[in-house]
Amino acid sequence: MSTPELRAFYDSKISLEEGKDFWVFGYGSLMWNPGFPHMEVQPATLENFHRHFCIYSFFYRGTPECPGLVLGLDGGGSCVGMAYRVPAAERKLVLDYLFEREMISGVYHPGQYDITLENGTVVNCLTFVADSDHEQYAGRLTQDELIPLLLQGVGSAGRCIEYLDNTVKHLKALSIDDQGLHDLQNKAHAALKRIP
Repeated sequence: MSTPELRAFYDSKISLEEGKDFWVFGYGSLMWNPGFPHMEVQPATLENFHRHFCIYSFFYRGTPECPGLVLGLDGGGSCVGMAYRVPAAERKLVLDYLFEREMISGVYHPGQYDITLENGTVVNCLTFVADSDHEQYAGRLTQDELIPLLLQGVGSAGRCIEYLDNTVKHLKALSIDDQGLHDLQNKAHAALKRIP
């Protein structure tokens, strides 16, 4: 399906109430490069999903011939990210933007999930979860399997290793603890130094 077709399909499944503000949950590049108007932002926790490099990138951080990786929300655990409150007046603009950005190949399932904001309030939000049946779903690769893909990937948005670096940097700036990504970054840069 094309992006407009996907948008129409998921519009029939997500129920963001017309005329009301809504929340968007970001766990990867949306944390440090949201790219859409919002009126409030807070750290937030999503249960039953975790942040993981589980998506082969054929566009932004790689190509079909030489894929990189990007983050997705995969089942299990929990994920601390950033929640953005979008004003109702910007609904169409923001949804069009998000679907164009996130659904370029249909590798995510847009859905609505409850998140807990830093202030303890529980709100329903829109976020994008990895589609485990999609050809670009990489599954739960080990660090040794992840690192070569992180080092080789280069796409329209730049190098895959820069995506990892930016994510770790912004998680630290936001005081969000993700030791697994920090360890992965250290090992990836150590491997990079060993490349002749």
